[in-house]
Amino acid sequence: MEDSLIICPKCGSDACYKTSLNEFHFSYACFGCGFYTSDLMREGEFNFKEFEETLPYLYVDLKYTDAESRVWYPQTINIENKGTVFANGKNKDEWKWAAVIMIEIQEEEKHKFKKPGTDEYYTHKTDMKSLKLFERNNFMDALEFIGVFNNQN
Repeated sequence: MEDSLIICPKCGSDACYKTSLNEFHFSYACFGCGFYTSDLMREGEFNFKEFEETLPYLYVDLKYTDAESRVWYPQTINIENKGTVFANGKNKDEWKWAAVIMIEIQEEEKHKFKKPGTDEYYTHKTDMKSLKLFERNNFMDALEFIGVFNNQN
């Protein structure tokens, strides 16, 4: 099955991508609310305890269970040489989407950015001075801020 757009079971947006994992299961990534899940991430069928040990506390606090028992979490989008979008805040009542832009590493500091296990160096780094916050319903605006919809590299 091909990818398709569906109505998001979490927020009702029409910008939820349903992608086939195999002939029986799908993943869901909503660009309306910014959350994701899959048919494999159902209550009672998935090891959430182990999975959540790898997540920031805020992401665990923000999780949402839909009518199909799928558990949704905020997405973190990291586009090489462009930027990162992530949920940022104290708790489920006080949070926003955050976006930071990647900037080119200057020649004189490239030695600080070696890729692990290689002789190569990163060309861009996160510029925390570019941090911009977006309201919870503006996930796509945060993606636009880092250039996700810009076809140029």
